Amino acid sequence: MNTQSLTASLFSQLQNGPALQQVSQQLGMDSSQASQAIGAALPLLMGGLANNASQPQGAQSLLNALQRDHLGGGGADTGGFDLGGLIGAVLGGGGASSPATNGLGILGHVFGGQTPQAASLLGQKTGLDSGRSGQLLAILAPIVMSFLAQRFAQQGNAGQLSQALGEENRQTGGGGIGDLLGGVLDQDGDGKFGVSDVLGLLGGKR
Repeated sequence: MNTQSLTASLFSQLQNGPALQQVSQQLGMDSSQASQAIGAALPLLMGGLANNASQPQGAQSLLNALQRDHLGGGGADTGGFDLGGLIGAVLGGGGASSPATNGLGILGHVFGGQTPQAASLLGQKTGLDSGRSGQLLAILAPIVMSFLAQRFAQQGNAGQLSQALGEENRQTGGGGIGDLLGGVLDQDGDGKFGVSDVLGLLGGKR
């Protein structure tokens, strides 16, 4: 299989080693529950990012954020995708001041002011309460960003990033993100998702 989807590739890495155990312990659930929840959350996050990157300005803003904040892989000396180090930094509780590990901050840029609705959607799909589903999204958001940074930020090609995320969204169905887009991503209230909405979501990231 030579074209494993981004979501499937990241999901497989999260199933191996201590990552799944760490996430399940943090959320107070068993590994099988955590695995199911991660499997539902990743397409939701990828779908939100795909819609942010569907316009050229949004794709460039996302690429800039990946290059600026997420190429370090959560403190990896090699600059590679250091899942173990990143999980440790995110769960360690000291990441609020770092854009690379500030899950809630990332969610704010992905979903705008509608992060609670995204958490509610995930809760409906997984049976988690909104608190734990929101916590899971906040844990996974920095991991997704670091993963994408290693895949796309070094080449510096916003068009390639936009195309890959768009294809990913079509393959996975966006984790139900389509049902959420009208309210979440229409930042300027004009009934459709456009450039002004992208800039509203990503333009303030520093």
